[in-house]
Amino acid sequence: MKLSVLDQSPVSRGSTPADAIAETLALARHCEELGYARYWLSEHHNSASIVGSAPEVLMAAIAATTRRIRIGSAGVMLPHYSALKVAEQFRVLEALAPGRIDLGLGRAPGSDRLTARALNPHASPGADDFPQQIVDLQHWLEGKRMPEGHPYRAITAQPQGPTSPEMWILGSSNYGAQLAAHLGLPYAFAYFFSDGQGVEQALALYRQNYRPSPRFPTPHATICVWALAADTEDEAARQLMTREHWRVRFEQGLFGPLVSPEEAAAHPYTGPERERIAQLRANALVGTGAQVAEKIAALAARLGLSEIVVNTWAFDPAVRRHSYALLAQAFPLSMET
Repeated sequence: MKLSVLDQSPVSRGSTPADAIAETLALARHCEELGYARYWLSEHHNSASIVGSAPEVLMAAIAATTRRIRIGSAGVMLPHYSALKVAEQFRVLEALAPGRIDLGLGRAPGSDRLTARALNPHASPGADDFPQQIVDLQHWLEGKRMPEGHPYRAITAQPQGPTSPEMWILGSSNYGAQLAAHLGLPYAFAYFFSDGQGVEQALALYRQNYRPSPRFPTPHATICVWALAADTEDEAARQLMTREHWRVRFEQGLFGPLVSPEEAAAHPYTGPERERIAQLRANALVGTGAQVAEKIAALAARLGLSEIVVNTWAFDPAVRRHSYALLAQAFPLSMET
């Protein structure tokens, strides 16, 4: 069983966005030492909660201070960008860390509509160029010539080299699963984003419709879960209050920094908000290291997965680091990627 990490660079009240970015770099080194397989970084924009707006820049910084762990995007929101520019960025990353780069691709805005428009003001409203963008990106990333008649056939994405990044399709619906299957690419389902709704159908569609590719002859899927481990159940439940507070406010369109468990506990929740928190709590992968590991292993067995990506938030960065350490002790993790 492999465990990997998704880091969104969350900001806590009383700290700065720069603190969150510094903690991302520190956590990557920590998780490499613990034996995690991959360290993925999300892309969000115009958010006071999540400040990792440029995963490719963070990846370069992490590549410079690690030696083994795979480093990836989860993901680059491709409709915002030129496929050629993304190919060039990730070919540079591959040159910096050969054989360690993952390129996870999504089509969600990762922001509000106005910010998405500002990121790519030339996008055609309603147009879905995502599949063609991925095909073009694949050619440039792997150093293949475009088909005859393609307008960009003469263009090569530099720097070329003997290896190329591993591409993944990310999603929380059947669309991404079907696209990944059609293109013969690995697939990651955002379980934490959808509270697991639709995961069985998405994975079944992916596996049933998978078309083998030279690099990936068989389907390879994972899911990203939110989990938190602590020394005791009570402490884990207390730390969970931070995310419960954030999630309730997020679902109301409010994007603030993470608050302490004490502030979250003192918040005057409404009846419906308390019902939503009870629902979140019932399904949470939270507890001692052994308890969370058992829940993750059971979920992986049920879904037929050999790798799980773990996303953890905590008001105190030390709590987050300890959570990843407890999970690593409970599994224990292989040092091979």
